[in-house]
Amino acid sequence: MRSRPALVSALDGLFPEPVKPVNLGDHAYEHLRELILSRQIVGGDEVPESKLAERLQVSRTPMREALVRLIGEGLLERANARTYRVRAVSTREFFECMQLRELLEGYAIECAVPLIKDADLVALRQRLQELGGGDDDDMQHWRFDNAFHSFFARVVGHDTLAETITRMRVTARLFRISSVFHRKAEIDEEHLAIIEAAERRDVPAAKAAMQAHLRNLQDHVRRAIAAETDPAGHFR
Repeated sequence: MRSRPALVSALDGLFPEPVKPVNLGDHAYEHLRELILSRQIVGGDEVPESKLAERLQVSRTPMREALVRLIGEGLLERANARTYRVRAVSTREFFECMQLRELLEGYAIECAVPLIKDADLVALRQRLQELGGGDDDDMQHWRFDNAFHSFFARVVGHDTLAETITRMRVTARLFRISSVFHRKAEIDEEHLAIIEAAERRDVPAAKAAMQAHLRNLQDHVRRAIAAETDPAGHFR
């Protein structure tokens, strides 16, 4: 882990400006990834290679490159030789992922709070305050959330931890009931509580706020599951 004097801004690169893909494979990858993460294609949906290539107006080769990358990220899986499907995440996998995140992100913020630059906390708070509250900004919140939750691991120079957290967030995103779209205000308040504890350099409070945030997300999903369950306990 890096010492504070050698630490560069952990926010560098976390909020990049949109960059036009440099080739057709990158274009197909970015477009398809956006469709999945924005829930326009949901878990279990099949994505035939030929139809995707036609829709994105690319040839089979760059389309196949994009699909292979998305399989590597855990977003897609093969259905057969020519068809892929968005990976469906089970209830059990979702909660196991969230419980592991409690441990990893609690550890990350515990290590990061003494090291975070004041300027980075100011910038993080500003980014949070700039988030919109409309009905069409789910992806805006997702992008901020992705940067926020990897930020603390980046502060301590633990790239593997940051990448693991990001990958687990993608897994949670794929779970069909995990959308936090209806509690954006609560999430913003929970993120602010974490930032405020970090600003005070209060390690126990920051760790507790992070873990409470993750548990609140799980409670939200439990309520959503209960709302979809019939009296016999089966999904409708």
